[in-house]
Amino acid sequence: MQEEKIVFTRSSSETQKFAEKLAPFLRAGDIISLTGDLGAGKTYFTQGLARGLGIDEKITSPTFTLIKEYSNINGVSLFHFDVYRLKSLQEMLDIGYDEYFFGDGVTVVEWGDKITPLISDEFLEIELKRLSDENTRKIKIITHGRRWEKAVKNWLKESQKSLRTGIDTLLD
Repeated sequence: MQEEKIVFTRSSSETQKFAEKLAPFLRAGDIISLTGDLGAGKTYFTQGLARGLGIDEKITSPTFTLIKEYSNINGVSLFHFDVYRLKSLQEMLDIGYDEYFFGDGVTVVEWGDKITPLISDEFLEIELKRLSDENTRKIKIITHGRRWEKAVKNWLKESQKSLRTGIDTLLD
């Protein structure tokens, strides 16, 4: 079952704070696919998510390395892929992507729409779009699978409670 929600954030720091609030609802094996044009906020989103997972390292997009691994002090792993420069799905097979996707960490894939056939049926899709106001982002949240319906509902509820400025949520 697929469900969509829309959220607007009004700065990169709000986008990060919004993503940070997702972390408590994640578990090992979760996959988050981030899509959107260059500069839409995919890396900002990942930075906030990492902070929410307790990862203190500087998070940068692995554009030229394909993947970066991060861990917090409790050993929780974040596998951060950027498949923008991927030439074929075979490249993902060659690096053993399934050890990451179906492993014991949380996987975030920037440009995830390029590798949809490799992603399980149950994942969270986040489409980010920069609006005409440079700072405003439209974030479309698309659930794939029942597991995400409740998680997203709780994430949005928590975000509305704790982020007082600029989070507008349209619950369709």
